Amino acid sequence: MITVSGLSKAHGSKQLFRDVTFRLLPGRRIALVGGNGKGKTTLLEIVLGLQDPDGGEIHRGKETRVGYLPQEAVGTADPRETVLASVLAGAGPVHELEQQLLGLQQQLAETSGAEHDRVLRDYGNAQSRFEQLGGYALEAEARRILAGLAFTDESVTKPLRELSGGWQMRAALARLMLDKPDVLVLDEPTNHLDTDSVSWLEATLAAYGGAILFVSHDRDFIDAVAERVIELSEGTAIEYVGGFAEFVVQREERMAQLRATAAAQQRQIAQVERFVERFRYKATKARQVQSRLKTLERLDRIELPDRKEIAARFGFPEPQRSSRVVAELKDVAVGYDERAILDGVDLVIERGEKLALVGPNGAGKTTLIRLLLNQLKPLSGEFTLGANVDVAYFAQEQAQILDDQLTVAMEFQKAVGDRPKGRNIRTVLGSFGFPGDAADRRIGELSGGERTRLALAKIMVNPVNLLVLDEPTNHLDLQSCDVLADALEAYPGTVVLVSHDRYLIREVAQSLVAVRNGRAVRHDGVDEAVLSPSAGESAGSTFGRGGPVQRGGAGRTGPSGRDTKPAGNAKPAGNAKPAGNAAAPGQTRSGVDKPADKRTEAERRQQKHRATKELRSQVDKIERQLVKAEAEVAELQRQLGDPELYADAAKVKDLVERHNAAKDKASGLMDRWTEAQLALEEAAGAFD
Repeated sequence: MITVSGLSKAHGSKQLFRDVTFRLLPGRRIALVGGNGKGKTTLLEIVLGLQDPDGGEIHRGKETRVGYLPQEAVGTADPRETVLASVLAGAGPVHELEQQLLGLQQQLAETSGAEHDRVLRDYGNAQSRFEQLGGYALEAEARRILAGLAFTDESVTKPLRELSGGWQMRAALARLMLDKPDVLVLDEPTNHLDTDSVSWLEATLAAYGGAILFVSHDRDFIDAVAERVIELSEGTAIEYVGGFAEFVVQREERMAQLRATAAAQQRQIAQVERFVERFRYKATKARQVQSRLKTLERLDRIELPDRKEIAARFGFPEPQRSSRVVAELKDVAVGYDERAILDGVDLVIERGEKLALVGPNGAGKTTLIRLLLNQLKPLSGEFTLGANVDVAYFAQEQAQILDDQLTVAMEFQKAVGDRPKGRNIRTVLGSFGFPGDAADRRIGELSGGERTRLALAKIMVNPVNLLVLDEPTNHLDLQSCDVLADALEAYPGTVVLVSHDRYLIREVAQSLVAVRNGRAVRHDGVDEAVLSPSAGESAGSTFGRGGPVQRGGAGRTGPSGRDTKPAGNAKPAGNAKPAGNAAAPGQTRSGVDKPADKRTEAERRQQKHRATKELRSQVDKIERQLVKAEAEVAELQRQLGDPELYADAAKVKDLVERHNAAKDKASGLMDRWTEAQLALEEAAGAFD
């Protein structure tokens, strides 16, 4: 449907990417990953025709329909329309046919005779076509999609203009899903979703018949949806087959092969350079020297990607010690205009705990956060904030309200005032991924992830002992998400986290607070059944419609609402991680194994290990011999450079013969190593 060939794009002197080539075929689902500012959104917009590439071509089928969901809402629908009407209007040909039927119905009432018969025939044909396209089930399908995205029957009849930006994005996504274009292009589609809706979207996209090209930082989402991953890094684009876990393994294998090939090339270059240096001024070797110099000029040198890319190193200054109980809620009801959103909430948050609030949007997570921040008072019950509690709050909107006209350093200065604790402001900004001149960039030029990093820097730079984070990973790249998880694990204070990123929750949270159906119930550990209810399960099935239902298999519930028996896969107390979340040996923490695939993957790795064992041993053996041979050549060459040597002709002759023999031996070993390495790569490739 869409073929991308050799695309390249630069912004000024910065090369975003070059020679990007891939195909979007029916059923192909490609995830685009890479660091902030590496050109992911730019590539999407070039594929869509919204930007022009510097080089390369895009071929699109004449009848191919493409649907696009950008990171932020754009006014594609009439804000006066209801949510349902807006979604139905996006149904493309089916909606147009429906409008045609309505027009023909009007004509039937106004015509007679032969004209009436002609309109009646047209109406019959249109009606038959409408039925074939599923037009009569269109509204039911639209409501099903909207329900999957957490819209209630009441909310679908509201005008779009009454919705927040996040809910308008959900409506735009529903519109796309109903339209079912041939190609879906999605830029961070999970940013405004809760974990329930993300699970629903995963299942829906995994079964989608068209092609999908999407950007995401959510490992679970990539693993569930993608069957290919394209990584943008250091101006290159590499395509990997498989989901996120396979991408991580294949990337590490590719890097190992690339390092080995680069090392072999460097040894070859060093040999040539030593020859040139030795015989540069010897007339009898002039032709050979020139030949080798031309070889070096024509050589396509292998460049290893710089894995020390700029990344935020989120850190926290040491806060003051708070009281043991940071916050306590006793039979609290909280809401707006005397109407309770949450009722009967019993919750104790202790010093150093890390809690994640989970549940559908609109269930009351933000309401509970506002209570903790003292922005709301309880309608009934008792809420107590502990002594010496200093609070910092990060909201999703903070990355959007930065002043586009200011530089990064100027905006940061506004937040911290004088230098924080004697530290240089530019040093602090460098630790958040804005080193050197990057601190002088205008905020309007930053990517979404860079804006999020700056907003996080503004709240993290001052010492606090209670950190409340609402979707902190939106727009962050995978590397920054990893570093943020590390920082939150090491943070000595208390954390209350709201996030749709299940990987971050598993890494950071020690307990979950499920906010559903007007209640907030605590669960020790990270129970997957609480974190990600199955797509077929209704949003309220855990607790029922009349209030919280105790989970029969999870143990009794104590007076504080906390399960007294941890779930089967709950995290152990403290910072210990459950065995199921541990990274496999040799695998980076970015890898997320699918439990059902672990045994198959392990067997594949074992087969690959056995099949390549002898070849790997051979490569290692030859490489050790080559290192010794090259060391011998270097030593003999050093001796030949001693002027006093040439007083003894016999000694010179012997040394020259040994030097030539050593060079021949090294050259032969290099040829053997190259053949063995190629054989190893071919054998290993059979298992990829």
